[in-house]
Amino acid sequence: MHRPPAAEAEAADELAVVRPSLVPRYTDALPGARAAVLTRLWRGLAHDPLPWVVRRETRCDGLGLRLADGRWLRGPRADPYATAAYVTAVRLDGVVHDDPARLMTELAVPHSEVFAAELAHSVASLALSRAGRRDHAPEWPARDWEWERRVVDGHPFHPNCRSRPGFSVAEQLAYGPEHGPVVELGLLSVPEDGCLVSGVWPGWLREAERVVVPVHPWQAAHVLKRTGGERLPAHPLMALRTLALPEGPHVKTALSARLTSSVRDISLGSVAASAALSDFGEAVAARTDGLLHVTRTLGAVAAGSPDLAAVLRESPEVYAASGERVVPVAALATTGLPRSPAWSSRFARLALTVGLRLLELGVALEAHGQNLLVVLSPDGDPVRLVYRDLADLRIGPARLARHGVPLPDGLPARMVTDDERTLRRKLFGSLVAGALAGTAGSGPALRAALEGAVRDLPRTPDLAALLDGPLPAKALTLMRLSPRTSGDQWAELPNPLRYGAP
Repeated sequence: MHRPPAAEAEAADELAVVRPSLVPRYTDALPGARAAVLTRLWRGLAHDPLPWVVRRETRCDGLGLRLADGRWLRGPRADPYATAAYVTAVRLDGVVHDDPARLMTELAVPHSEVFAAELAHSVASLALSRAGRRDHAPEWPARDWEWERRVVDGHPFHPNCRSRPGFSVAEQLAYGPEHGPVVELGLLSVPEDGCLVSGVWPGWLREAERVVVPVHPWQAAHVLKRTGGERLPAHPLMALRTLALPEGPHVKTALSARLTSSVRDISLGSVAASAALSDFGEAVAARTDGLLHVTRTLGAVAAGSPDLAAVLRESPEVYAASGERVVPVAALATTGLPRSPAWSSRFARLALTVGLRLLELGVALEAHGQNLLVVLSPDGDPVRLVYRDLADLRIGPARLARHGVPLPDGLPARMVTDDERTLRRKLFGSLVAGALAGTAGSGPALRAALEGAVRDLPRTPDLAALLDGPLPAKALTLMRLSPRTSGDQWAELPNPLRYGAP
């Protein structure tokens, strides 16, 4: 009988107090949540360049990992593009493990203790999300934020897909979009002369010589230690810290908590560059012949610290014509559209056409399933793309110069590079190994979608790199086990176009 780890038991105890009716559903959801997180972890163990995995052996009965200490870890063959939870247990030197946190504890590699705690939290939070999910109507939602609440399982490939350390069960129920809450943002008034403001901060968020900053209630309670005052109701989106105002723009708030991999503050550099970056995004999107729109940043403010900052961004809904819907790529599985090879190829062709065209210009999108949205016709055909949140672009000055596009002033240094590998990794890792793979759901399905998509694309050096080499993907497990290494680390996945399903 499975003895629940502390995180699972603690969540059950708190749930019994704040929402006792959900306890049976939470308990029933735990085995599936463990398998979902274990599947994501097994992907990382199988494919990330982990220094303590010295050999990988694929046999007819599965995959074996030889560890540096001589032990063997064995499990099923790992499809790096699978989104279904197909790993229910693995064996470490013959001992069966069905719990990802316990497995990571037993591996006893550097930094595994902290990562094990994150995995346990991911399992408990995922079970809570599945327990609290709402059945959605077959009709498509009318509002963009309604699509976002349908994404229950979080990141399709990250072992910390639902890790929300620092959030109590009550706070997850109150702030997680999958639970359908209305979040009351705080409104904190600060002196304007102490603020960094970029773009146009609206009059309704101003007072005499003061700026009013929307603040997430978790941030107000845990970081700023400020509660009370006026409230602004909003609907949380997948990013948790970004919320849709009922009849207005989206507001991105500072949230100094580690969600999945990163602490979600808003850097002063990103605030300073937001207006210029927004204008730049519009200008390069205009070169896609109407296939891409970029949501404009309306204004940004930081009150002297990344902990107290906010960004106002227009809603992607403004780019939908009558009868169309703008759907985050991560939510495509909830549309009810058939996963036919023909539809998947049309979507992949659209996404690759846009991504490769911008890459040729010198702009590499972080086009994962949260940032990238697709405009669907009333019949469900993918017709255009919308991209939001420009903060993680990579921009190549040499490529821009070749096309006569000026480099915006004041960009953060991390965004600017002429390294071809870095630019291609940014796009291919997020779009192909992320958004397209997550939509396809498996290696064979991704191969079919890409085969139909690339036939008519111009044979550029960037496309050749995509077709001929391994597929880059962020080494998400390695990154969580390397807390002292800054920046992205990368895995090389088998290219589905060259090798087929793993």
